[in-house]
Amino acid sequence: MFKIIKWLLVASLIIALLATGLIYGVLNLSLPALDGRGQSNAITHSVKIERDALGQAVISAQNRLDAAYALGFAHGQDRFFQMDLLRRNAAGELSELFGKAALELDKKMRFHQLRQRSQFLVEQLPAADKTLLKAYANGVNEGYAQLGFDSFEYILTGSSAQPWQSEDSLLVIFSMYLDLQTATFERDKTLIEIEQLYGKDMVDFITQPSPYQAALDNSQLPAYGAGIPALNKSSWVINDILDRKELGSNNWAVTGQLTKTGAAMLSDDMHLSFAVPIIWYRAQLNYPVDGQMQQITGVSLPGAPAIVVGTNNKIAWGFTNGYLDTADWVALESKEKTWQIDEPILLNDGKVENYALTMSEYGPVKEINGKPYALSWVAHHDYAVDMDLLKLESAKTVDDALAIAADVGIPVQNLMVVDDKGNAAWKNMGAVPARKVPHQLAVSEQAYSAAWHENETDRPFVKNPESGRLWTGNSRVVSAKDDERFGNGAYAMGARSAQIRDRLFEKQQFTEQDFYSLQHDNEARFLAPWHQLLVKQLSTAGDKYALYLKELNNWQACACSDSIGYTLVKRYRSEVINSLFSPLENKLKDLDSSLKPVKRDLEPAVWQLIEAQPQTWLNPDYANWQQQMVGAFDRVITKLTEQYGNNPHSWQWGKVNELVIEHPFAKQIPALKSLLNMPTAPGFGDTFMPAVQGRSFGASQRFIVQPGHLDKAIMAIPGGQSGHPLSEFYRAGFDDYVSNGLTPLLPQEIIHSIRIDAVN
Repeated sequence: MFKIIKWLLVASLIIALLATGLIYGVLNLSLPALDGRGQSNAITHSVKIERDALGQAVISAQNRLDAAYALGFAHGQDRFFQMDLLRRNAAGELSELFGKAALELDKKMRFHQLRQRSQFLVEQLPAADKTLLKAYANGVNEGYAQLGFDSFEYILTGSSAQPWQSEDSLLVIFSMYLDLQTATFERDKTLIEIEQLYGKDMVDFITQPSPYQAALDNSQLPAYGAGIPALNKSSWVINDILDRKELGSNNWAVTGQLTKTGAAMLSDDMHLSFAVPIIWYRAQLNYPVDGQMQQITGVSLPGAPAIVVGTNNKIAWGFTNGYLDTADWVALESKEKTWQIDEPILLNDGKVENYALTMSEYGPVKEINGKPYALSWVAHHDYAVDMDLLKLESAKTVDDALAIAADVGIPVQNLMVVDDKGNAAWKNMGAVPARKVPHQLAVSEQAYSAAWHENETDRPFVKNPESGRLWTGNSRVVSAKDDERFGNGAYAMGARSAQIRDRLFEKQQFTEQDFYSLQHDNEARFLAPWHQLLVKQLSTAGDKYALYLKELNNWQACACSDSIGYTLVKRYRSEVINSLFSPLENKLKDLDSSLKPVKRDLEPAVWQLIEAQPQTWLNPDYANWQQQMVGAFDRVITKLTEQYGNNPHSWQWGKVNELVIEHPFAKQIPALKSLLNMPTAPGFGDTFMPAVQGRSFGASQRFIVQPGHLDKAIMAIPGGQSGHPLSEFYRAGFDDYVSNGLTPLLPQEIIHSIRIDAVN
């Protein structure tokens, strides 16, 4: 019997080794060649694609068209499947890869008809832009074809890669609209539902201005003066109200008067969901213009031919999501003004599922609480997407960058730009509807403005403020007066922006290291009042809370990895919100909706309730508000115990908020986790502070630069260049990121080189 077991074990081991060898053998077949020489008839002159120790692509070309080809070639080698997912997600075509599991997501995306819009818009582009997109697409396809074998993702899905097309690059830009602006129209939809259920008074109550305001002119919105609306009798079952990930970013700048060099300095860290590979791709483009060599260094978005955030050593630029109001729901008077079209969705088995989409002259139609509403969204209009972002590459001054801001077809962003002469400026860059009155509730057909079809060119900006300091963090940046014009498109509440602003006024001169320290600032200023509230509640609630009070007294006032007290305070705030607003959440759930899109608005209303303690907002399961508030903490302990065990040591913030960056296939095939995922790292940072980090969310890059002084510039990214798990660049840079290393922006020692010659 023992011999049989022994032979079975040996056989199993041999089979496992053979399977492992087969997997690695197949993977090796799809590794890109990073050295060598080739030819192409898609370029006019020879190009060189070099890579340094991080895998950063260093492109050398004789013109911008050939540079676009070479960048596409590098993207095609390293990131084709990621690009494929981006275009398919935006177009609603994931079912062709994943079958019915992706069908509902595809229907959600087909609502916007972005494939058709991209096909239309690419034909409207200037001839030079169409030629450039074609050059880039040629590079992508030839770079991917060079692999000689489809990447493992296609093998696992039983599909094959489809050629890249010019329109796909526009779909990649549309994918950013979907990431960055759906919060705007989802928030409006929820507010419409709340108005229908509870009236306008409730909408005003839960959307009252934030106590944390950090506009560049320090203006304040008018304070909320009305009382607390009574809460109708409804279900008090306490449910979790989910958080919306605060997709956005931090950026700030100082003018040359606050640096030793006299050049202005920029910091930019864009907050996005993390996955493997990470969204950004390091690149440097080198090509001449009018006899002068251009060198643009930064991060690109695989699928598009531009450097999204970076520097040409004359200027440097970065973005945060603008969150202006770029969407309205139009209340349709009748269904007679609507019509239906079929959107065929191809499945992976060759079958087709038709999605019936209702349309109107204002946009696609959705029912909200049984009534038809059309979505008018900036992404549905012709000025939403273009290639004008490329013009930043040749800008020599801040003024040059400001002059093109209104013409760039991207989701509206807070452009922060600095130059080597010491100038710094902010302006909204991207598509903004020219309609003059934004609405967070429904618009009547009579009030719909034809100016929706035009892009707004008249925009506020700030250049070289007297203080020498500029900052944005997804909260309101414009003046209170301009806010009436541009509206609230799901702004962050402003605690993060205020903390950045305050830190900038603590010093009179700054270095790159100072900015890097500010990017990692995890002081819990926003949660300090919640900490005081919780300590007060538990101090009068009995000895059974003594252990928790000890941890609260040692909470360190930061989102520090070893802090148990921070976890308790963070969870307590969420549980109080759950407790007080579950009646609204439960009614919205009946409409297949949620408070999630407006949760970030609730902070001032929550505190007003805590201070006033109105009887109609008291859960009938509790005798008084003291019991209700302590009951919220009891639920915190119950949930932490269920999730992490009863040892409070396992409740440390670094464990609860552990950084886990996963490949999408590792979630479906756990056996591949060790091969595909990044190593886990203790959590550091949180929302509502400059150091933003969740379990799979945070600063997708950390960029700091003074134009003219790039030797000290920083670009840290939480993942590697290549999407291939056997590549030497798959995890390159990750360790530096989690250990707060000062990863250089500029390419380091070149270790690989490809030359591609033109075939005349």
